[in-house]
Amino acid sequence: MKKSDREIMEILEAFDATECAHSAAQLAGADPKTVRRYVAARDAGAPVTGPGRRPRIIDEHMDKIEEWVARSEGKARADVVHARLVGLGFTGTERTTRRAVAEVKAAWWAGKRRTYRPWITEPGLWLQFDWGTGPRVPGPDGRARGTLLFCAWLAWSRYRVVIPTWDQTLPTLVACLDATFRTVGGVPAYVLTDNARTVTIDHVAGVPVRHPDLVAVARHYGTTVHTCVPYDPQSKGGTEASVKIAKADLVPTEANLGEEYTSFAQLRSACEAFMAKVNGRKHRESARVPELALAQERSRLHTLAASPHTMALGVTRVVGTDQTVRFGSVRYSLPPGLVGAEVWVRVVGSEVVIVADTTTLPAMPAWAGGVIGLIEAARHQASTPGTPQIDPAHYPDHPQEMDGTPRPPRPRARTQAEAAFLDLGDGAQAWLVEASAAGTVRIRAKMADAVQLAALVGTEHVDAALGVAATAGRFAEADLASILDHLSTGTSGADLVRSDENATTQPGTNGWAGFTTGSTR
Repeated sequence: MKKSDREIMEILEAFDATECAHSAAQLAGADPKTVRRYVAARDAGAPVTGPGRRPRIIDEHMDKIEEWVARSEGKARADVVHARLVGLGFTGTERTTRRAVAEVKAAWWAGKRRTYRPWITEPGLWLQFDWGTGPRVPGPDGRARGTLLFCAWLAWSRYRVVIPTWDQTLPTLVACLDATFRTVGGVPAYVLTDNARTVTIDHVAGVPVRHPDLVAVARHYGTTVHTCVPYDPQSKGGTEASVKIAKADLVPTEANLGEEYTSFAQLRSACEAFMAKVNGRKHRESARVPELALAQERSRLHTLAASPHTMALGVTRVVGTDQTVRFGSVRYSLPPGLVGAEVWVRVVGSEVVIVADTTTLPAMPAWAGGVIGLIEAARHQASTPGTPQIDPAHYPDHPQEMDGTPRPPRPRARTQAEAAFLDLGDGAQAWLVEASAAGTVRIRAKMADAVQLAALVGTEHVDAALGVAATAGRFAEADLASILDHLSTGTSGADLVRSDENATTQPGTNGWAGFTTGSTR
């Protein structure tokens, strides 16, 4: 029979007094085994009161179940787990497995569940905006085109602004932000939005990289642009709800019995009517009328700039495979690493300036110096059609000079033997280029001999001898060894004589000068 909590405490007190299981059992009226069990549970930190947990047949397989559940990210089926356990020798029932899998899944999801904190806003602090798909409206050519709804709201007063647009490009975004600031009568401290390409151009280690143009726009108005946390209902949910409500009223559907718009001006008028309706009624969450709350929040907004921001980066061009862009029917060259990238071209005085954004490139070019964002890639004198501006420094690996003169080849190892020879140094590379140009035979065998010599006398000595041989044009079988012997005496290679047809080591005929024709003994 299970002991009551009071009986258990008496057993433990008796053991503390006697420090003997038999003596404590006599004092508490219990069995010594019971005393030892409760004392062992207390010393192990396990609960001594309440229901106890008996060992289960599946306990020895719990580690494997936890591994399978973690690998499946909490989606593993209990019947599949049971079938695998049976293959491992488990003899229990499927019901036991289902209970164990449910227990492991609950523990796994408990550590993965997201939690949220209510967002407490302040007057004049946050403005949120997002985009929604608008209705189809006849365009300038009379054909129906899709529109977009720019939806913004002040987080504290809940004042909403809806502006229809044809696109959501960066210039359009800047124009909508300017119109919103002028509608609410000021600029908030922060602007919060989604991670759109016009706002965030990249993510590095989970950190959003701001679009440099938008940063300049925010600096012009005196605010800071932030992006919300993905899937966060507290910071992003308010704007998404505004977009949802705006689309429910402005986009014609069977639910709202709306009629198709006949012009873009009609859609703009509908947006203004929608703003007057939602801003003039009490908001359910704040229990304030947004239009009246805006008058209170306006005193906390920053002063709006008198003139809107103008983007003056120039016109966009895409860099071709020849590392040039065409501007004014003239080709202008750019440094390596920009092929296929979009750059901005503008005229500054008599020069053409080309600006690149390094954050959009697949790799950081060496010439950029690690600058992230906008950087001047090239600057040329403005030219006329038919006269391209090409900078030779932009093509360091081109096989020809600008005047057509071929450049010496650059050795690249393709086998282990070639790599071992070229690793000797610059002298080895120069020797290979000069020997190939001179038509030297058995080059591979001589390269192998040079590698063997380097293992005997040292790489530096052999590389220096190869450099001397390349300069002097000595590519015969024993020339390298001869040059090594010559350099070992401490002689420099400054007085080299390059062998040619005008220099010979054959003996002359001056010794025959004393003989006369027809002389006899």
